[in-house]
Amino acid sequence: MNNYTKFSTAEEVTEGLDLSGQVALVTGCTAGIGLETMRVLALRGAHVLGTGRTIEKAQKACDGMPGKLTPLELELTDLDSVNTSVAAISSLGLTPNIVICNAGMMPFGDLELVSGIEKVFFSNFLGHFVLVNNLLPSMLKQETGRFVHVSSDSAYKKDSSKQVSSIGIDFLNLRGEGNFNPGEIYAQSKLANALFSLELSHRLQGTGLTSNALHPGSILTNITHSAPESVRKQVEEWAHRLRTPAQGAATQVYVATSPDLHDVSGGFFENCNPAIVPQPNFLDDKAMAEKLWEVAEEMAGRHLTISGE
Repeated sequence: MNNYTKFSTAEEVTEGLDLSGQVALVTGCTAGIGLETMRVLALRGAHVLGTGRTIEKAQKACDGMPGKLTPLELELTDLDSVNTSVAAISSLGLTPNIVICNAGMMPFGDLELVSGIEKVFFSNFLGHFVLVNNLLPSMLKQETGRFVHVSSDSAYKKDSSKQVSSIGIDFLNLRGEGNFNPGEIYAQSKLANALFSLELSHRLQGTGLTSNALHPGSILTNITHSAPESVRKQVEEWAHRLRTPAQGAATQVYVATSPDLHDVSGGFFENCNPAIVPQPNFLDDKAMAEKLWEVAEEMAGRHLTISGE
């Protein structure tokens, strides 16, 4: 345990660190905690590869920011775009030391499918699954690296509008086959992030690479920009209780850089410390994590250039 709290900022938890020579990939860097994560990592000397859904948005986020930054286009609901982004990183002669799977979306409206797969699950989990697996070969060669997966407390909490179903990942409703519950769908995608990190940590044992997941906290960001006006007003009313992006970025930056975690893998963090989850949950469900990996490989198909075995 350390003395960091929900009010600690990303700058505070990285104070004194020198990340010179490190390459960090941050998805969803154009706003919110992704933008702050990119800024702080660059401030500490890392070469940050910041992704946006378009190169214009990524470039705008990088413009005027001190440090070494390279914008990249990455649309997580387009696996061709994911592969192109991985190829672009390789063409630059770079191999990430840190990969922060930060980008995410929430459902506001009716069911949407992308290539026959529910859109939120695709964007929040499957796109990152392909990205990470296709970066693995080069990262394994350097025998060091950290994967950081931004999950949520909705992956385990109960009695909320955003909570996982009683069976965890509903493998029979990933393609819109069953009932569409926006809160459940979002929570399922965040549980998928955590289970992906868990299974990846097992597969990385003995390699020098680690994988951890986290809950960043409830943060005032623009993730609700596409929400109905009533939802946006509700968020505004709660704004004084929400964390700032500087506070919200703290845990993922800590997990990505802290020397104290150089050999820690398979964990789930909150407030820069291992999360304490009192109720029964699926975060450590190895069988579910293994099945999720198999299903994701099938969904990714030809876009997955490494088997993950």
